[in-house]
Amino acid sequence: MDHPIAYDLIRKLPKVDLHVHLDGSVKPETLMELAQQRGVSLPARSRKQLLPHMQVEDDCTSLKMYLSKFDFVLPFLQTGEALRRVAHETVEQAAAHTIGYIEVRFAPQLHRGAGLSVEEVIHHVVEGLRSGERKYGVVARGIAICMRHHGSKENIEVIEAAASRSGKGIVAVDLAGDEASYPPQFFREVFAVSHKRGLPVTIHAGEAAGAENVLEAVTRLGAVRIGHGVRVKENPELMRLLAKQRIPLEMCPISNLQTKAVTSWEQYPIRDYFERGIKVTVNTDNPTVSGTNLTKEYRVLADKFGFAATELAELVMNGVEAAFLEESEKRVLRRRFRRQFRELGVG
Repeated sequence: MDHPIAYDLIRKLPKVDLHVHLDGSVKPETLMELAQQRGVSLPARSRKQLLPHMQVEDDCTSLKMYLSKFDFVLPFLQTGEALRRVAHETVEQAAAHTIGYIEVRFAPQLHRGAGLSVEEVIHHVVEGLRSGERKYGVVARGIAICMRHHGSKENIEVIEAAASRSGKGIVAVDLAGDEASYPPQFFREVFAVSHKRGLPVTIHAGEAAGAENVLEAVTRLGAVRIGHGVRVKENPELMRLLAKQRIPLEMCPISNLQTKAVTSWEQYPIRDYFERGIKVTVNTDNPTVSGTNLTKEYRVLADKFGFAATELAELVMNGVEAAFLEESEKRVLRRRFRRQFRELGVG
């Protein structure tokens, strides 16, 4: 298959994005409008000039440097109107890349600067996702994030609020932030609460620290999915465990290279994981910060790792199976995607 045809097919493939951050998906033009509404001046007056403040450059050296881009955006995501708008636009951007299902994650405690409660933050994000779902036909759900640099009280507050919206737009809880400084064992008490409340757990692990964090997340925090998991390869026994227990990895290729989870595409283990039977999924992480989209992510897999169209379809279906959805909803999604693959002559 020559390259232009491959790209066109990749663009048309139905897709799933299980790992995308709300505050990493803000469009520059939206940020300019939000700033104008607040009467705040920005250091740039055009989309092109603003992008370097919101997007990482090639010289990004670490996850910490990558995360610093969020500091620029967060002050403008403190009102219900802003949260609803950005959530809606995240679904809109997904629709442009034939994404049929998306789980958008956000940290409620980071959006309380103007007086919103945790419950109100969750409400506004879910409302934005629902309006996007109605308009664009992308099934959209939310994941509430606990932050590594927050204390147990703040994080348990997030879990309790998320539990009250479980099945009403919120499908799981997550742990994110500076993994190297705050390993997962610090959060056993917090995620014991999620287990009691029956909330599924996904944990950022094996990105800025080693395979031992993934093992801890699975065995002690009850993670049923792992965000990134790039460094799982350091522990062959862990790789076998993930394959056996069918614990999906939410891999984000372009972001993983930018944060230096790996230093080159040659070191990126996605093909090895796939061939070992680990349930790999492909996601964007932060479309604006990384300058990416899901079409681009799948194109990288075809270009750099030789994934064929049928293998890309298998990765997509891994995402469908890993989705935090009720089985009845998943069944509908499964049928819809398989029909679309047949229409494209794939699988």
